[in-house]
Amino acid sequence: MRSALRLHGIKRMHTKWGSCHSTSKRIWLNLELGKKHPDCLEYVLVHELMHLLEPTHSDRFFELMDKHMPNWEQHKALLDEPPIMHVDWNY
Repeated sequence: MRSALRLHGIKRMHTKWGSCHSTSKRIWLNLELGKKHPDCLEYVLVHELMHLLEPTHSDRFFELMDKHMPNWEQHKALLDEPPIMHVDWNY
């Protein structure tokens, strides 16, 4: 019996936007994604889902990204724009 994918949770991560544990089929997302454009969340989620099909950042991984999210590089660039993490927004 195949186990279903689970969004395991959201937590503050210091070095990653998300992580995928392909054996347990669990994905974690960084709490700080809530401070980024929604396209960034979509990119990270697709990125982590692709790790269920290809665990490493191999050529096949990037082919899958191109197939399932053709504009992923634009979303990644948006994600990498400052502020990467901002604690006090001073609204």
